[in-house]
Formats: sequence, structure tokens, C-alpha cells
Amino acid sequence: MAGTNRRAPARGKRTAPRGTATSSRSSAPKRRFFDYPRSGFHGLHRWLPSWRFMVGTILAVGFLGAGAVAGAYAYTKVPDPADDTRAQTTTVYYANTDGSQGEVMGTFAAQKRQLVDYATLPPYVGQAVAAAEDKTFFTNNSGVSITGMGRALLNNLRGGATQGGSTLTQQYVERYYVDKTTTDYVGKFKETLLAIKIARKETKPQIMGRYLNTIYFGRDTYGIQAAAQAYFAKDAKDLTPSEAALLAGIIPSPNNWDPQVSPSKAEARWNIVLDSMEEEGWLAPADRAAMTFPLTVEYKRADSMGGTAGFLLEMVRNELKREPLALTDDEINRGGFRVQTTIQKPLQDAAVATANGFLDGTLLDQDGAAPPNPAIRVSVSSVDPRDGAIVALYGGRDYLTDQRNAVTYDKVQAGSTFKPFTLLAALQSGVSLTERFSGKSPQTLDGWDSTSKKVSNFGGTSFGNIDLVEATAQSVNTVYAQLNLQIGPEKTAEAAKQAGISTVVEPNAGNVLGSTSVRPIEMATAYATIAANGTRHDAFIVRSVTNPNQTVAFEHPDTSVQAFSPDVAADATYAMTQVVEKGSGKDWIKPLGRPIAGKTGTSTDNKSAWFVGFTPNIVTEVSLSQTGADGKAQDTITPFGKTKSGRTIEEITGATWPAFIWQSYMNVVFAQPPYAAVVDFPPRANVGSKPTTTPTQAPTETAAPTEAPTEQAPTEVAVPSGLEGKLEADATAAVVNAGLAANVVSEPSDTVTSGRVIRVDPKGGSTVASGSAVTLVISTGPKAQPTQQPPPQPTPTETAAAP
Repeated sequence: MAGTNRRAPARGKRTAPRGTATSSRSSAPKRRFFDYPRSGFHGLHRWLPSWRFMVGTILAVGFLGAGAVAGAYAYTKVPDPADDTRAQTTTVYYANTDGSQGEVMGTFAAQKRQLVDYATLPPYVGQAVAAAEDKTFFTNNSGVSITGMGRALLNNLRGGATQGGSTLTQQYVERYYVDKTTTDYVGKFKETLLAIKIARKETKPQIMGRYLNTIYFGRDTYGIQAAAQAYFAKDAKDLTPSEAALLAGIIPSPNNWDPQVSPSKAEARWNIVLDSMEEEGWLAPADRAAMTFPLTVEYKRADSMGGTAGFLLEMVRNELKREPLALTDDEINRGGFRVQTTIQKPLQDAAVATANGFLDGTLLDQDGAAPPNPAIRVSVSSVDPRDGAIVALYGGRDYLTDQRNAVTYDKVQAGSTFKPFTLLAALQSGVSLTERFSGKSPQTLDGWDSTSKKVSNFGGTSFGNIDLVEATAQSVNTVYAQLNLQIGPEKTAEAAKQAGISTVVEPNAGNVLGSTSVRPIEMATAYATIAANGTRHDAFIVRSVTNPNQTVAFEHPDTSVQAFSPDVAADATYAMTQVVEKGSGKDWIKPLGRPIAGKTGTSTDNKSAWFVGFTPNIVTEVSLSQTGADGKAQDTITPFGKTKSGRTIEEITGATWPAFIWQSYMNVVFAQPPYAAVVDFPPRANVGSKPTTTPTQAPTETAAPTEAPTEQAPTEVAVPSGLEGKLEADATAAVVNAGLAANVVSEPSDTVTSGRVIRVDPKGGSTVASGSAVTLVISTGPKAQPTQQPPPQPTPTETAAAP
């Protein structure tokens, strides 16, 4: 063995067994399809795959992976934008006293956002955001960063703090299309594919613009426009480079880095953004050096539904949900509409200050006498009789505390405020103001509703044989009970309905004394019909609605209906002026020193008390009531305070605190320019018969006679010029202020906007007799759009939902 030249086989090399003919193909062992473990090898080599197998496997996996990615990319579809990214804030505005848009009343929003066009923003706004979030944004055409994602993945696998490697485009995809934060790797892979596809489909300005309109900036704001308003009280287009850098810097954590929360962190981020802008050539070094940290406005989280404005906003929402707009709550919250209301801010402030001041006992001449019972309810509302616009409304102290609107939800027993409806019905039936009735108290009347058939006057006071003027001035129950029985209670019920009372009034004899409980807004609407010479308008709060693209979605149409003849309204008005001149309104209302008509009202057991008064251009109702222990039923109002003459108030009547509140509020109203001028009512028309000079009788002694108006030659006045194209309310006011009567008619027009004057007859500049009627032809809009004209609304009130 030691001298042999035979070589041993190499380790691991395949050899044929002894005695085997290796050259014989037929005797070779059969090759396996998958030769593993490898035959013919021994030891470790038997288990190691060949290099050919390794290379083939790697290539196969690579090709399969590339195919899978290509397939996934091909099948990745760009989804519709997330719903919230398109949602815009609907903003509601007060009106100024001249009818123009006033300050913001409140907003409706799913997210507080207002979309802006990126092209309207200065270039440095987008550059600041790119400097803060992704400096490669404007040059990276793929939309992703492989190195950034790899670095983040490696850090996460090492157990470091979670990092993101997303580009601005990937963040845009996550917020604008996915609308949720993705943390798993599969989700990130899908977002990456979508970002690549978006980068090829959308331009850089499109991506940046939508990103700026989508992201959260803190202070409950979404999008650059809302953020600019919240932080700097300006539009995004007016931001300075310094302000843009601040907003860009806080994007990663806006609530924590808000300058009001952490000024040091906010300033540090601001410096980082400005330095990056300088490095990228977007900001000159000299400009950078001169910049100082910008000051932001103070932010206070507020619920727009809080306080008294909540009642107004709820009324606005309810009106937007009616025809013809018929918007849903979701459409209101996301639609981005601009809603112009009829509420005049100076009048609204006065109503709120007066009502709250009364409750607190702080009004002038109140002498600190505050209501002792917290269950007392106060309503104050004012309506423009020329079109039905609600110009002020106090529904309660705080909507968030109590959602019952005292004006539109509460039902308050009407009391003697119903007597004018009986008077209207009587005048329509041919009864004149000079007709006389016995004012004795009590009286037993056949047909009266009570078992005893007895009717008594307030305080048991008896009057002589008096006319309807005196009976109205002194609110004589026995006279009005006789009058109601004479004409028929059903006519009183119908007159109330025609005037604007939507609550069903039963046709019983007692309806003249206000046994029906009505919403205060109904009473304001009904008295506005009298003030408007017998023309009824539905009360409303939404003047117009504008779409986000500035097109008009809605303008309130003319809802006028001639409910009573002007002569009937004129006589009723004259009788109601005597309430102020010598009746229950003389103590508080007469000192205002101008023609005012109105009526006090007090219900049985003093469960309610009213004063509703008007001039030709404004109607205001004030009501007091008090809820019982259950919070629903009306209870007797707890008396408090003293009268103007110093007597202790033992029972709350319309002549006490309601009249006091009315004059306190209207003192401020009459100081406003649109209401400062003294406007006279139309002259007494003497419907039914000629006036008499027979003196009327006072309760205890003979009073001065009720004088008929002196016959005078009519004064010639000029019809106002330039009324064509004006709003109906403005044109009507001009005609009335000229001493003329406005007769409003409607017709369609393809050239004149709905609600504006088409023509005037007689023409402007013409000379006519004072008191003559001037016809104003008002446009209802084009004939081709009849849907803009809603059907007549049978209910003139805003009905609030039960809380």
C-alpha cells in the first residue's frame, strides 16, 4: 500500500460503487426531479444547494416580485377624495341696519374649513410648507423617497422611535384620499403605490393646493384659509412670509406647538422653516435676517351655539331645511354657504341687553327690582312690517342651557292682545269706530261661554256708553265681548288667521279676550300686518344664501298677501294709537314722543302679560310668562317692583313690566338711523260711517270728545325717483316716508333680479296728492325658474323643536 501510485478519491466527489460499469447508460441510477438532499455528495455538501440553484432562485423571486409590484401598481385605482376634505364651513352673518352684510353670527361645520384656490396664494406659502415637510417636493417627480423610507424602516427594525419616511405627496395621499393614518407596512405599501400614481397624474400646484386645504392647523381649523383667520385674523392670500413660516412649522403637532401653548417651541420651528427656505433659495438672506416672530391673535375655544345667538342659528338651520332649498343637516354643515340673515346687529344687541338687564334688575328706571322667580320667561322680537324680516329676537339667555326659544317655541296666553282681531273683523263687517256699546261691568250676555254668562272689566271698572276707540284705549272687556257676539266669534278667529296667527283659534265667544295661547312670533307677524296697511308677510330670518362659487342659491321671495283693506287697517291702527295716547300704554310708551300704536294684554290669573307695539317701519312684541313646577304649564307671574308712579306692583299686567321693557328697548332702536325719523301712520279712514263729534265717556267723568280728523285740502307730494332696481323693502320705505301708500304687486322678469322693483306707477318725479297709492311692481325672477318661488307658506312662524 505504501508504494502504490493509486490516488484516493477527493472528499465529497461523486464515485461509482465498485463492480459497477460506469460507462453503461442503461445501468445508471434514475435522476430525481428535485435532487435535494443532493445525491452523490457526502457530509455538509449534501445539504448545500448549488450556485446555479441559488442564482436561479434569486432571479425567479426578483422577477416574481417585480411582476407583483407592477400588477399591484396597475390595479391601484385613485379613489375619490375623502368626504371631509371637500367639506366647507357654512357661515351665517348678521345684517347691518342698512341691509348690508354684517359681522359673523356663527358657523355650521363638520370641519372648520374654507377652500381657497392655490393660485391666489403667494408662492412663499407653499414654499414654507415644503421647507417644513419635504424640501424635495418641487423636484421629486416620483412622489416617494426610497432612501427616506429605507432609513425609517431600518430605524424601526432596530427598535428606535417610530419614524416616518413619507414625502409631502405621500402625506397628501394619506389625508386627501385615505383620510386616516396608516401604520402597518401593507398599508404603507399601498399608499406608496398610490403616491407614485398621483405624482404622475396631478401637478405640483394641484397637490400642494389640496394639501393646504386639507390638513389640520390646530385651533379647530382645517385648511390654510381657516388657519389664517384663526391665528392672524386675515385671509390666507394676505399672509406674510413670516406668518406662513409659523403656520408651516406647527403642522406636525399644531395643538402642542401653538404659540399660545408653547411659544418657545413655536419659535424654534419657525426658525427651522425660515432657515430651510433660505437654504433652498426661496428667501433672501437679508429678508430672513430682518424677520421677527409674528404675533398671533388670542384664541378662545367657543361654541357658536352658546348664548343668545344659538337661538338665531337654530332658526336659520330650520329655515334652510325648508323648501325651496330643503337642505339636509349634512349639506348645511359641509356646503360652505354664506347665509345672510335679517337680524340687524345693533338691534339684536339692544334686545339682548334689555332682556338680560331686566332679568338682572339693572335697566334704567328699574331701580334694581329683578324678577324673584327664575322660572320667568321673557320674549322680545322685532319684525319689519314691510317684508316680514325678523330684525331682532331674544329667545333666552343661553341656548346650550335651555333650547326652548321663548319667541318661536313658547305658547303664551294672548289676553287682550287679541282684541284688535275682533276690531279688524268688525270693521270688515261694516261696523265703524263710532259705534257705541255699554261699558258697564259686570254684564250678563246671552251667548257668552261661561256658565254664569257674566263678563267683567279689569278691576271691575265700569264705563258708560262708549265708542270702539275708547273701548280699545281702555281695553274694555264688556264692550269687546258684545262686539264679538254681534259679528260672530268665527270672524274673530278668521281675522286672527288672516293677520298671521297660525295657531288654531276656536270660534267661541271668549276668543276675543285671548283665551288662545300663541307663540310670540305669531303676534309680531299679526301686528305687522296691521302696520303694513293690511298686507301680511310671513316672518323670516334668512335673507339670502350664496354658494361657495359666489352664485346665488336663494333669495327670500315676496310673500305678501293683502289680508285686510288699507282703510280697515288704518282705522284699527288709529284706535290702537289711543292705547298709547291715553290708555294702558301712556305711562311708559307715550313719552317716546312719536306715533306708536299697540296693545297691552293680560291673561286670566296674570299668567301672561304683553305689550305689542308698532310704528310704520318696525313692530316689537314683549311677553312675560312663568312656568310652573313641571317646567311646562303656565303659572301666575310672581309680582315684584313698583309702577312708574311709585305704587307697589301687586299683579303683573301688560302695562307694567312688558311696557317698561318695550320702551327701554325701543329707546335704543329709535336712535338707529333707519328708525330715527318720525313716520306718521295713514290717516283714519272712518270705515262704516262718518265720524261723530259726540263725546266719549270716561269711567268716572265726562272726557273730551273723540275728535274726527279735520278735513283739509290734500297736500301735493312728489313720487320718489330712482326706485327701479331697488329692493322691495327700500322702495316701500321711500314711498311711505314721502307720505304715500305703497301698493305692491308682483310679476316675473327676465332682466330684473327677484325682489327688486321693475317699475313704478305713477313714475318717479310725478306729483300726486299726499296719501295716494303708488304701485311698486316687484320682480319674482325669470319665468323659466318657477322652482325659485316657493308655494305660499300657511305657517308664518318659526317652530322650534322641543328640547
